[in-house]
Amino acid sequence: MGEVTKTLELKLVDPNVHKREKLRETRDAYQQALQAAFAAGCDTQSAANDVVVEYDLSGYAKNALKMYVPQLHNSYDADELHDDHPVRFTNEGLQLDHQPQNAIEWYVKIPHHEDYHLWIPAHANPDQRELLEAVYADDAEMGESRLFERDGTWYLHVTAARDVEDQSGASARQRTPIGVDIGEASLVTVCHCDESGSPVRPRLWADDGKAVRRLRKTYFTAIRRLQKRGSERIAESYGDALWDRIDDVFHHVTSEVVEYAESVENPVLVLEDLTYIRENMDYGEYMNRRLHGWGFAKLHAQIRYKAAEKGIPVETVNPRNTSKACHACGEHGYRPRQATFQCSNDGCWVGEYQADVNGAINIADRYRGGESHRQSDRTSRQKAGDDDSATDGASLTGPQDSQADAETQQVTLGTYAS
Repeated sequence: MGEVTKTLELKLVDPNVHKREKLRETRDAYQQALQAAFAAGCDTQSAANDVVVEYDLSGYAKNALKMYVPQLHNSYDADELHDDHPVRFTNEGLQLDHQPQNAIEWYVKIPHHEDYHLWIPAHANPDQRELLEAVYADDAEMGESRLFERDGTWYLHVTAARDVEDQSGASARQRTPIGVDIGEASLVTVCHCDESGSPVRPRLWADDGKAVRRLRKTYFTAIRRLQKRGSERIAESYGDALWDRIDDVFHHVTSEVVEYAESVENPVLVLEDLTYIRENMDYGEYMNRRLHGWGFAKLHAQIRYKAAEKGIPVETVNPRNTSKACHACGEHGYRPRQATFQCSNDGCWVGEYQADVNGAINIADRYRGGESHRQSDRTSRQKAGDDDSATDGASLTGPQDSQADAETQQVTLGTYAS
């Protein structure tokens, strides 16, 4: 049994003036609490709680902040924050209701502060209807939700997880590990080996890596120029368009990675564990800065949920030295060029080898050698080590906006409201 996780997209339908004001109050209070906790260097949930508890937010937003701020310091090494972070709520905060007889079928309850929440009608992505209905029926588990405004329209993104059957009943020893190397030269490289250990059908997405590098360079150059001219709104709109194009490349490549895995008998995709990814990024200050801004986490997430949809298991291994060691003899080598690995062992048959393929084989070999960290296992270990619980914060028991108000609002908008 595997698990697929997706992000459900909901567009809030024209909240009235009062509700827009409340949404903005929530966003402003959240941004202030986030900035304060980050500036205070909170790297534990307890420390973050001491800061955010003073702000006029629901307990669900405070609990999300308690978990998020330490990640910014401990996992992402963030040096600064921008003011466009979405408002996060823990999974208990949001409530869905379905009224299929109405022109607008879906309603969401959004926490405002400790004693007030808002019911607002919402349009759902029609391609996600089945999973959204599964969440409503408790056949899928709702995760964290994020509230944000874009071009005057409010949106909610809600993570949802659902169990799916594995494609194969093969045991771990019977599986064929496919190493997945994510880099900057080749965006993704995959390779597996036959029974004798010889590489089979390596595939590199080098052109896609070039496309993403070009888009990122265009983004940073253009944004810098527009900001110098004071064109903040144009910069934001232009930046969103460029990142959408990068996301399109990511989705295209990760879909093809999963298609590659489907062509292999009893596959298991093996990724580098993001928990340890920095140990493999010792390329100097300039390259470290570039790689920390690379889309490792997003590519990992897309591969995981697309593989889960196909019933293909995904495992992770420690990435340390996967790019430095020779896959044939284990000796450390070097890169005379970005895409070339040079083995330092004169007696090794490898000599020069494609660097990303060498890394992908090493990743697969780590799994074949018995090392793997299931995503669910690692999550459980992290939860077990938390220094306080996510139950702190007030429950919503005071006067609240009603769903009837939301239904009345959506009736006045008519069938063609958007």
